[in-house]
Amino acid sequence: MRLLPRSASRRSFYGEFIVKPVKVGICGLGTVGGGTFNVLKRNAEEIARRAGRGIEVAQIAMRSPNPHCQITGTPTTTDVFEVASNPDIDIVIELIGGYTVARELVLKAIENGKHVVTANKALIAVHGNEIFARAREKGVIVAFEAAVAGGIPVIKAIREGLAANRINWLAGIINGTGNFILTEMREKGRTFPDVLAEAQALGYAEADPTFDVEGIDAAHKLTILASIAFGIPLQFDKAYTEGITQLTTADVNYAEALGYRIKHLGVARSTPAGIELRVHPTLIPSDRLIANVNGVMNAVMVNGDAAGSTLFYGAGAGMEPTASSVVADLVDVVRALTTDPENRVPHLAFQPDSLSAHPILPIQECESAYYLRIQAKDHPGVLAQVASILSERGINIESIMQKEVEEQDGLVPMILLTHRVVEQRINDAIQALEALEGVAGPVVRIRVEHLN
Repeated sequence: MRLLPRSASRRSFYGEFIVKPVKVGICGLGTVGGGTFNVLKRNAEEIARRAGRGIEVAQIAMRSPNPHCQITGTPTTTDVFEVASNPDIDIVIELIGGYTVARELVLKAIENGKHVVTANKALIAVHGNEIFARAREKGVIVAFEAAVAGGIPVIKAIREGLAANRINWLAGIINGTGNFILTEMREKGRTFPDVLAEAQALGYAEADPTFDVEGIDAAHKLTILASIAFGIPLQFDKAYTEGITQLTTADVNYAEALGYRIKHLGVARSTPAGIELRVHPTLIPSDRLIANVNGVMNAVMVNGDAAGSTLFYGAGAGMEPTASSVVADLVDVVRALTTDPENRVPHLAFQPDSLSAHPILPIQECESAYYLRIQAKDHPGVLAQVASILSERGINIESIMQKEVEEQDGLVPMILLTHRVVEQRINDAIQALEALEGVAGPVVRIRVEHLN
């Protein structure tokens, strides 16, 4: 007797087709894994109607039980590789995070002919090129919508919904922890260390918050978005990353007085010379929609030549928002199980043999406007010297604001906004400004994006 493949349909005694459920294995039952299990269980009927067949959790790998999940009748293990080798499982859901074990798990699952769904942005940003190449060889799918912006379906929107467009640029608030900190600093006048401590107490930030506050997490996500938007290989190592740890409440307030808000922004822009790929604090005009995204919420703005600018907003993290994207990927994989592998949606939106070699630009070759804060001594002629240094380097001043002398040190805060200019010119100007006798301490520089 010939056995049908584990996912195949079979004809019943009465002639109708009975479609066997697709069996999935969940690796990691933490916040997102628990949410995924609960959503699959709670919405099983609705999900089956959308996918065209049932989805059954056949095995779970976890280090410890999740108190938010009621698991009855589903086999469990502490060994994630047991799930990747289980012959009954069609799709492996990787939710353990990190670079090393997750990479081994995903490659093992692919080698065994299983499709993969992951929420691991670090894994995709750093090892995605290798993983996608192996998946193409084996004819399986690797889906990763949940890796960027939690419950916001921005990857699908860029990869499929905006497929007719040449993407000009995208900009995103893609780390909720950093956005929460900057919101609290602006709205309540609090200091960075004070708000960070609260973010850790609330569970928004880890005990070691480096990935969030130094922009590494956002750079992982931006790397993925840029590859999908511009059809380039994943190149996380070339992303410019700058954190928010040096921002002061004074800068937040000065920006507000000038009609701007500071956001920790990821920016990817296509230029004739190359791709800008950068994460850093950014002044945005306060009337822009994205400037009014507050708290832990995320938003991504995408500008295409046909659609113009579109904004995608929502929860960037959390148990069920992220689980929503994981399960959406799962539904897509189930729908595609019978599709010719050569005709599936490409992992990075463009066909693998059509990826562009357009280079990633170093930050000194990127162009932006700038906010400069100079602590000047209360001497005559300092402003003229500052203006002369900027003029000599072709840097035009858009506006200038000079505050009262600060009593504690006798210095005068001088705030300038410049027009757009290549960063190397600003670097040269800052070096010259800091060498002036009338300037005390380092010049604070924050990039400005108008997002027109």
